[in-house]
Amino acid sequence: MTEILAPPMGAFEADLEAGLSSGVAPIGLSIVVPVYRGAATVGALVEALSALRPAGGLEIILVNDGSPDNSGEVCRALAESATVPLVYVEHARNFGEHNAVMSGLRQARGAFVITMDDDLQNPPEEVVRLYDHARLGGWDVVYTRYAKKEHEGWRNLGSRFANGVADMLLDKPRGLYLSSFRCMSAMAVREVAKYSGPYPYVDGLLMQVTQRLDSIEVKHLPRAEGRSNYTLKRLVLLWLNLATNFSVLPLRMAILAGAAMGVLGLIAAAIVIFEGLSGETPSGWASMMTVTLLVAGVQFLILGVLGEYVGRAFLSANGKPQGVVRDVVRGGEQAGGGAGR
Repeated sequence: MTEILAPPMGAFEADLEAGLSSGVAPIGLSIVVPVYRGAATVGALVEALSALRPAGGLEIILVNDGSPDNSGEVCRALAESATVPLVYVEHARNFGEHNAVMSGLRQARGAFVITMDDDLQNPPEEVVRLYDHARLGGWDVVYTRYAKKEHEGWRNLGSRFANGVADMLLDKPRGLYLSSFRCMSAMAVREVAKYSGPYPYVDGLLMQVTQRLDSIEVKHLPRAEGRSNYTLKRLVLLWLNLATNFSVLPLRMAILAGAAMGVLGLIAAAIVIFEGLSGETPSGWASMMTVTLLVAGVQFLILGVLGEYVGRAFLSANGKPQGVVRDVVRGGEQAGGGAGR
């Protein structure tokens, strides 16, 4: 990836001063963890994170995104026994990972915020290194990349495809790997949290906010328990969020496809007219049906793209919620402190 010059230092201190002036307890680092089927692993994750000592201190924010297991009970127990500030946010139903992250970001008070999964594939010991790289370098967003991803083959293939599409659709440095294990400045979090649409894509929002981006390589561990919560359907829906919420490129491709088929239609019409004027019998039903089906297929594709945009605009205008928070529980030191962002 092309290296970007780091901006002047001082953003960390400025964010802490902003926290003091606003009456919110200044915290160096907030860690947002969306929880879904994470009852077996989230306790070990919180224990490991609680042992960290980042500059400015830390808080942990757990967002239970309508998990069907007993993740909610486990998270409530962790809030009661927490040794560091811990906020438990409970969604009324499952809204999706990025929606859960958005709810967590709105509770975060840190000068920097890290998001990570609940499955222990992101080693907690990498958190401080990621945080220090962001605050000491003055970066707004630092992503992580992996020398080797311990996912199933189809997941790795899907990730490469999604990042390739992001290279085309988003205004980001080409080749920058978009990982859910990322660190963001309070400024970036504040701007991202303003988005209220029902289909958030955190990385797309970040690309609209800043170009102070960097990445570091971290370890990626095998999954400790169970299987990935990302099914093929979830990956397709995530790709649709990326493709239709943050770019009009699909519409432009539909225009190009329509124009190309229009040109082919004119060529086919000219051939038919030429055959008619020359007195020869037209080539036949098979070729006509092939062209008809091809044109009809492209038309339906274009209508599908348009329908996806119109449907999402309708649901947004109709007030479909991004996430519904049923309860917020604060535990650990300074429980019940300042309001969330």
